[in-house]
Amino acid sequence: MISNGEVILRLVLSALAGGIVGMEREANHSSAGLRTHILVTLGSTLIMLISMYGFQGLGANNNGGEPARLAAQVVSGIGFLGAGTILRTGNNIRGLTTAASIWVCGGIGLAIGNGYYIGGIATTIIVLFTLRGLVFIQNKLSKGPNKLLIVHCKERAGLIGDIGHILGKNNIIINEIKVNSEDNIVENGDYLIEIRFTVKLPSKFLSRSFFDEILSVNGVENAIWEGDLEKAF
Repeated sequence: MISNGEVILRLVLSALAGGIVGMEREANHSSAGLRTHILVTLGSTLIMLISMYGFQGLGANNNGGEPARLAAQVVSGIGFLGAGTILRTGNNIRGLTTAASIWVCGGIGLAIGNGYYIGGIATTIIVLFTLRGLVFIQNKLSKGPNKLLIVHCKERAGLIGDIGHILGKNNIIINEIKVNSEDNIVENGDYLIEIRFTVKLPSKFLSRSFFDEILSVNGVENAIWEGDLEKAF
C-alpha cells in the first residue's frame, strides 16, 4: 500500500494534467472544457488507485483480485461521455477532437494512478502539442487557415451561387455554408438574411479587392470576416 502523500500526489498531478488539456479545449470554445477534463482525469486516477489498493486483503488468497478489471471499465465509460460532445448537423460533424481529448485524458489518469508518471506526463505534453502545435502545420499544408465570412444581404434566388462564383474565382475553398434568416423586412418587401461561409484562403490573398467584388453582388449589404471590427461597405 502506498502512503497517503503518494495518493494525494497522484490525484493532484492528474488534475494538473487534465487541466492543461482542458484549458486548450476551453480556449477553442469546445463543449467540454477545463472542468470536464480535470474531472475525467481525476476520476480515472481514483478508479485506478481503488482497483490497485482498495481491495487488498480480499479475493482469492487475499491478493485483492485483478486490479486491471475495474480500471478497464474507464475506457468504455469515457466512450459514452465523449459521444455526448459529438454534434452532427446534416453532413457536418463537430466535437470529434474534444471526444478524443476526453478519451486520452482517461488514459492519462489511469497511467498516473498506476504510478506510471513518465507515460502520463509525456502523453500530456504530446496531446498539447497535437492540439496547439499541429494546427499551424495543418494550416500550412492546406495553404491557409479556416476563416468565417459573414455576409448580410437581401434574399433572392441565385445569391449564394453568385457569391460562390466570386469565392471560386479567388481560389477560396468553401468548407461550409449556413444561412440564418434575421426575419427583418427591408425595402420593397425583401428579407434580410445572414450567410456564413466557412472558407480556406489561398496562400496569396488580397482582401480589399475581394470585398469589392463581394459588395458588387446584387443584394449584398455588407460583408465581414469574423473577429474584424471594421465592416466592409
